Amino acid sequence: MALGPRLDLRQSQSLVMTPQLQQAIRLLALSNLELETFIGEALEANPLLEMGEVSRDDSPEGEVESLVREAGADSGDGETALDIDSSALDRDRDTGDGDWSAAHCSGGEEGPDMSERGGEGPSLAEHLHAQVGAAAGDSREEFVARAIIDQLDEAGYLTVTLGEIAGALGVPLAEAERALTVVQSLDPTGVGARNLAECLALQAREADRYDPCMARLIDNLELVARGDVTRLKRMCEVDDEDFADMLAELRGYDPRPGLQYGGGGEAAVTPDILLQPAGAGWDIALNEATLPRLIVNRSYYVQLKQGGGKAAESWLKEQLNEANWLLKALDQRAKTILKVAAEIVKRQEGFFRRGVSELKPLTLRAVAEAIDLHESTVSRVTSNKYLACPRGTFELKYFFTSGVATADGEGAASAEAVKAAIKALIEAEDPKDILSDDTLVDLLKEKGFDLARRTVAKYREAMGIGSSVQRRRQKKLAGVG
Repeated sequence: MALGPRLDLRQSQSLVMTPQLQQAIRLLALSNLELETFIGEALEANPLLEMGEVSRDDSPEGEVESLVREAGADSGDGETALDIDSSALDRDRDTGDGDWSAAHCSGGEEGPDMSERGGEGPSLAEHLHAQVGAAAGDSREEFVARAIIDQLDEAGYLTVTLGEIAGALGVPLAEAERALTVVQSLDPTGVGARNLAECLALQAREADRYDPCMARLIDNLELVARGDVTRLKRMCEVDDEDFADMLAELRGYDPRPGLQYGGGGEAAVTPDILLQPAGAGWDIALNEATLPRLIVNRSYYVQLKQGGGKAAESWLKEQLNEANWLLKALDQRAKTILKVAAEIVKRQEGFFRRGVSELKPLTLRAVAEAIDLHESTVSRVTSNKYLACPRGTFELKYFFTSGVATADGEGAASAEAVKAAIKALIEAEDPKDILSDDTLVDLLKEKGFDLARRTVAKYREAMGIGSSVQRRRQKKLAGVG
């Protein structure tokens, strides 16, 4: 066979993503607040873009509101939503009662509680720095105390050892210990503690309740969590009445005193979509407060074009094309989000009317097929987006839940509805007759849910609810207090 150069013609297919398409995919996944940052960067980069006033008359919200106002109406709005089939890029993408010291963050039946402990105002560090000057004995002690304050976490606990602080500042360990005593004397009581027991002991001393009996109780918090009342009373050498009084005092202390001040929690969730009842249907709109609107300043484009040469004209034309494309992409993004949200509201109307017990099983594919979008597009739209309705604020992903077979064999119930039923049964149980998982299975079957015992146990544990043995101990302990 002869060897030599030759030309061959071959034909193949490949996924080619233009920069504009890549940016469109990115825009879909952004929340309104993230989009605001993106728009700010676009305004700085493109002189032809300006902020404009949002008008409901020409915004896409009006087109989608009618989709949910009429019961049973088709979800199509006549517009082509931004549907990006990029599944090739997504193959590796993964589309109880607690004890008194636990940080409770779970909401009620209607879903997660979005409220935060920390509010506006000074942070914990600012609050402590404002006090330390008057509490410290001299400037050197004040300096070390301020260094300790800077090492406290959001709950008020010291996150490093005193030895590390002393070594970093080049001071004796005894001096660091005296500075820590200063920090622990500040308000709120309990800050500067190195563990939960020390935090509670500081509060007990402040209340003048830190006697030997209370000290033993605080030193054995693991027994308190387990509800071992008999052993605790024996160790503390107290009777039922005194132990109940000690336990009530202990429950009144704050295990995380630093969270009383600003900066101690995550930022409040800002909804991207607003939902309100309107007659027999719903009004749905994007949250315009967090969604700035862009316009193209064409008169400025004309002025700049007149004063420049070919190079300037070419650059201006490129900026104009980018600006026009961005406006179109943002408009399509809004329409796509509202189209998906409208379909979710249509399918989960029972939840919005009557609560979590009416939440139905729902998949991304079902929504995608109903509104003629690709599943990956729906996935991006529902990521990091929150919907505010009269029942609260919920992430769009919350409305997608697996199904559980019903006892009559017809249809399926949402896993969230089953969890709500389990929680209601456990909350209503008699402290003298704690429900076992087998009993819960029977009671749920009477309500129409056909679940195996291991499924009930899985849902119960997912909600942070202990077993029947753990709940019996906890309620026995609560009865003593």
